[in-house]
Amino acid sequence: MGLSTIPIPDSFSRRISRISGGRDWLARVPELVEARLTEWDLELALVPGQLPWNGHGALVVPVKEKRNDDDGTAVLKIAFPHAEATVEAAALRLWGGNGSVRLLREDPASCTLLLERLGAESSLQKAPMDLAAQVWGGLVRQLSLVPDHRPEWNEFEHIAALAERFSDELPADWEMLGRPFPRWLLEAALEVCQTRGAVGRRFSKDVLVHTDFHYLNILARVQDSGGPAVEDYLAIDPQAMIGEAEFAVAPLLWNRIGDLSPAGPEAALVERCEVFSLVAGLDPDVSRQWAIVREVENALSYASQPAHRGDFQRSLWVAGTMAGRQVPGLPAALTLPEPGEA
Repeated sequence: MGLSTIPIPDSFSRRISRISGGRDWLARVPELVEARLTEWDLELALVPGQLPWNGHGALVVPVKEKRNDDDGTAVLKIAFPHAEATVEAAALRLWGGNGSVRLLREDPASCTLLLERLGAESSLQKAPMDLAAQVWGGLVRQLSLVPDHRPEWNEFEHIAALAERFSDELPADWEMLGRPFPRWLLEAALEVCQTRGAVGRRFSKDVLVHTDFHYLNILARVQDSGGPAVEDYLAIDPQAMIGEAEFAVAPLLWNRIGDLSPAGPEAALVERCEVFSLVAGLDPDVSRQWAIVREVENALSYASQPAHRGDFQRSLWVAGTMAGRQVPGLPAALTLPEPGEA
C-alpha cells in the first residue's frame, strides 16, 4: 500500500478537522508516517481494506520491521499535538511495560510513538464485570507508582492542583453558561475540590494515575489461540497525572451505563464504584467524590454544545448519583448514550 494512500477514518477526520490546525495536521499525516517508517526501518502492515485504528486524537497503524517476516508486532501511533499526547511517552517510560503497553521508540517532535501491538478487539468493553474488575484492579495496583528521582515525573500535572483550579473555573463556567444544572450539584463538586485539593494533597498518597482508565483503554496481548488470561491485559492511552489513585475510577462509571440493572441503576452504579475501588485497594468514598468533580466538569464542557445533549445528561446523571441526589428532568438512565454515541 502506498504511503500517501493511508486511509483515514471519516469520523476521525471530521473530529480533527474541527480543531484549530486540524486540517493542516491531517494533510501532514502521510509525511509524518513516512518519516518514521524510514527512520525506524518499518513498513506498513495494513491489509487491503483495513482502516487504521483511532482514538479521540490519534491514529494507530500496524507496522512491522522490514527485516521481519511476521504479520506485524508493533503499531505506530500518530497523535494530533495536545497536552495528553505530550505526557504519554513519559508515563509509558516510567511503567516500562509493567501493566502498560510497551513503548519501543518515540519521536516527541511529531507526537509519534512506536508501541507493542495488542489485540485491537480484546478490550474490556464487553467483558463480564467481574473479570473487568479483577483486571482493572490488578492493573491499578501495578500502575500506581510512587514518585522518585526520575526526570519523567516533572512532566505531569498534580490532581490536587487541578482541583484547586476547578474551585475557580467551575463556578465561573456555571454562571457563564446560564446555570445549566442545579446549584447543589455545583456545590457538591466544589466541596470535593476544596477538601481533596488542599487537605487531600497533604494527607493522601501521591502516585502516577491513568486518568482515562476505562474499559476500551485496556487491551490484551495478541493471542495465538484461546482467550486472554487476566495477566495478559495491559493499559493503553494514559492521560497521566500525579495524585490520588481514586481519581481513576470515574471513567468506569460514565461508560457501560447500559449494563446497569434496570431495577435500580443508581444503586448499581454506586455498587460498581465500590467494587472496582475495593478490588484495586482504593477508598470507595474518595472515588465517589472525585467522580462528582469529574462529571460536573464534563457536564460544563458539554453544556454549550447542542450536539452533545446526551453526553451532558449522562454526566449529570452520574454526578447526581454519586452525590446521592438526582438531577430532575433527565431521561431514564439506561437510555443515556455511551461516550461517542451522542
